[in-house]
Amino acid sequence: MNGAPFRVLYLCTRNAARSQMAEAITAQQAGARFEVTSAGADPGSEVHPMAIAALAERGIDWSGRHPKSIDDISGAPWDLVITVCDHANEACPILPGQQARVHWGLDDPQTPADFRRTLDELARRTAALIALPVESMGTAALRHQVQEIADAIA
Repeated sequence: MNGAPFRVLYLCTRNAARSQMAEAITAQQAGARFEVTSAGADPGSEVHPMAIAALAERGIDWSGRHPKSIDDISGAPWDLVITVCDHANEACPILPGQQARVHWGLDDPQTPADFRRTLDELARRTAALIALPVESMGTAALRHQVQEIADAIA
């Protein structure tokens, strides 16, 4: 990398809960070091209200956000693509560039407690991701280390 932020894309089918929470918590933890967004193959009409509430409990205002389509961001190069639901992992499109792609499978949260647990899990995983020396890692090493995060913090 040449001083540019490390670019991370989170994918989930609807881009309404898990991927939105991953985007929010990563952006909060990483600051300007990472450029992060999320998208979905079949975006919902709104970010799930329980996701917004869970984020608000952590001091993150995510109100006014909307799900994005993978088509909206597919032309941008990404350093790392993380799928957070099994369907998105299976249906993940081929994106331009040589990005590392890993799967952090998380159950679809249903209750406020589920949303809080999912956010806690994402916060632990993203903290471990941010601690990696991503700027100096090759694609294969990055893929391995980021997948290890999911395997170790499950």
